Parts: sequence; structure tokens; C-alpha cells
Amino acid sequence: MPELPDLQAFSLNLSKRLTGKRVEKIHAIKTKKLNTSEKALQRALVGAKLTAVRREGKELHFVFDNGHVLGVHLMLKGELRYFEGKNDHRFTILEVYFEDSIGLAMTDFQAQATPTLDPEPRQAPDALSEQADYNFLKEKIKNSRSTIKKLLMDQKIIRGIGNAYADEILWHARISPFSICNKIPDEAIRKLSKSIRTIFSRAEKSILISSPDIIGGEVRDFLAIHNPGKTHSPTKSEIRIDQSGGRKTYYTDEQVDYL
Repeated sequence: MPELPDLQAFSLNLSKRLTGKRVEKIHAIKTKKLNTSEKALQRALVGAKLTAVRREGKELHFVFDNGHVLGVHLMLKGELRYFEGKNDHRFTILEVYFEDSIGLAMTDFQAQATPTLDPEPRQAPDALSEQADYNFLKEKIKNSRSTIKKLLMDQKIIRGIGNAYADEILWHARISPFSICNKIPDEAIRKLSKSIRTIFSRAEKSILISSPDIIGGEVRDFLAIHNPGKTHSPTKSEIRIDQSGGRKTYYTDEQVDYL
């Protein structure tokens, strides 16, 4: 699943290529996930000019000059792909034809990727927003008895952090993913707050260096901990893998357990 740094890179590249172009045609091939009718989608977006592509949590928001927004959630296996003239991409959910014969297709062989016209504002702050600062994290962590990894991945608390980057952030902050939230001291929470921004900033740069035009898929080979290709952390500690809870958690003994 593309995570926050991937989506940051996508939004940058999509903005460069598509901002300022008008929608000439839009076709929802799979309407099951769409929150409105195809005709309503067409009325809202055909003829509108794209003014920005923004990341919101784990979604991309295509913002148009008439006030409408097309939200895109790629889910686990969805991808965005360009085409010129005719769309020949398989498993297309939605295709948007812009002027100058540029098209954008949202594909997903699992048919789970979700387009949304004018998505409702989310209550939880984005992980990189000013609102999600140390004081915010401290309040949420001190009032929770869950594990810290579970809290970081709860999109109703803070948006944008997925499984892989939760592991990377917690290793960087030297906090065990199994730590109980309200047992974590203030100093560690402050470090965690800084680690979120540090890890995401580094990751976005790494993705754009290796794949400068990326708008789909995910790049993970640079990850320090959540990386099947590595056996030890950059500081030479053995990487351990826990498979409980339906997902893999990568961690090392360098991380402190607050229990």
C-alpha cells in the first residue's frame, strides 16, 4: 500500500504534469466504490480546471477551480497511471481525460481503490500538519492504554501513518512498538514527535531520488527496519519480526519497552 511519503511524491509529480489542465471527459468504469452517480461526477468535473493535487492522510485530493474535489484512496494495490489518447490499462476503476490528450487512470486488480467526489473533512489531523505536534501526541498517548504502534496507525487519531512507517518511526525514536502508551515518558514522546517528521522527510527525498517521476506503486528498499532484505539495523542490531495481530512488525532490541 502506498504510504504517506509515496503519496507526497505522487502529489508533487501529478501537480507538475496536470495542474492548469481542464477535464474534457471522465468515466467511472467501476462505480461500486463511487459515492455518487457517474453523471453527477461528470457534471461536477467536466470543464473544470485542476488547480492542485494535495495529499490528505492516505488520500490524494484533486482540487478544481469550481470548488469540487476528487478524492482518491488507492487502498492496498491501487495505482495511478498516465495514458495518451486511449486508455489501455487493465483493471481501470476511473479514467480522467484532460486537455492536450493527457489521461489519468486509477487501476486496481482487487477493485478496492476508491474515488470520492467532495470527500468529507476528516476530524483527525494529518501526521505532518501543525496540529499534530508534540502536545497533541502527548495528550493522545497519555490518555491511551493501547500499544503505541496501534495508536500511531489509528486513522481516527492521526492520519497518514501506515504499518511500515510506524515501524521506521518507532525504531528511530527508540520506542518499542509494544510499549503501552500511557507508560511512555514525556521525553520519549518528544523524540517520537520529531521522528515522525524526520522519517517522512527522508523517505520522500529517497523516493524522488530513485523514482523522480513516480505516481504509482511504492518504493521501500531504502527502509532501515521494515525491510525483508535486511537482517540488521543500521546500528548493527538484529531485526526481529513479530507476526501477531494480522501484520508484520519489524523492531530491534535497541528499542525501549515501556510497560
